[in-house]
Amino acid sequence: MGTTAYERVLSVAVAALHERDPEQLWPLLAADLPGLCGGDALIYKLEDWNESEGTLGLSPGATAEFTSLGDEDMGVLRAGYPLAGHYASTPDRAPVTAGRVAGRSWPRSRTARLLDELLDVDHVLGIPLPQSTTPITGCMVYRSGRDFTDDELRLAEQLQPLLAAVEQQRQLLRRLNTPSEEAADLALTPRETTVLLLLGDALTAQSIGRRLGISERTVHKHIANIYRKLGTHDRVSAVLHAQRLGLLPTAVGARP
Repeated sequence: MGTTAYERVLSVAVAALHERDPEQLWPLLAADLPGLCGGDALIYKLEDWNESEGTLGLSPGATAEFTSLGDEDMGVLRAGYPLAGHYASTPDRAPVTAGRVAGRSWPRSRTARLLDELLDVDHVLGIPLPQSTTPITGCMVYRSGRDFTDDELRLAEQLQPLLAAVEQQRQLLRRLNTPSEEAADLALTPRETTVLLLLGDALTAQSIGRRLGISERTVHKHIANIYRKLGTHDRVSAVLHAQRLGLLPTAVGARP
């Protein structure tokens, strides 16, 4: 990854980890990911989705075009030919293009023709979340002209941990209560808040690090900041105080 690309990825990662609204995390990524991968537009698919329903989002440049589609055409795009079938049939989660999966049949497919008419794009790059199972979650990046290069596929693979971390952050932030005014005054960062939630799940610092994709040392730094801001000195008192403030759900003892 070149210095410029690395700096752009780092900038996106920092912005994502400072976003407090979980529903803004993927729109934030969708605005920058296509350019990082050499693409023009992007669709992301989260949680349960199929041809007719489920969480699906678009990059800003594609929103108007996609939202104007009829149900039948939208179902074609939601189906994710041929990438959804490819990832459902293999445990391999390496990024790959539609052209490499479907070969000569890709340009003749209904999906390719629709994308050409809609966005004037010819190629699709699939970037699944590393641990996703059926239905496969992640994103598809679109571009016109030549297909994605080997270097761009390698860059997409380097981006996968970032996508996984952002999705983990989104899921954790969605579990949190809306903080009271007193809790908001504590000024916990979004990352400290997710670490606090996992403390309430009785995870060790090592397990929290694995869950969030950060080092155990970094986790301990977050925990120290949490204790300082809450005015506590141990895990139990921190979790109980956070519950009293309405920051954590009262039934945080069970793991998700």
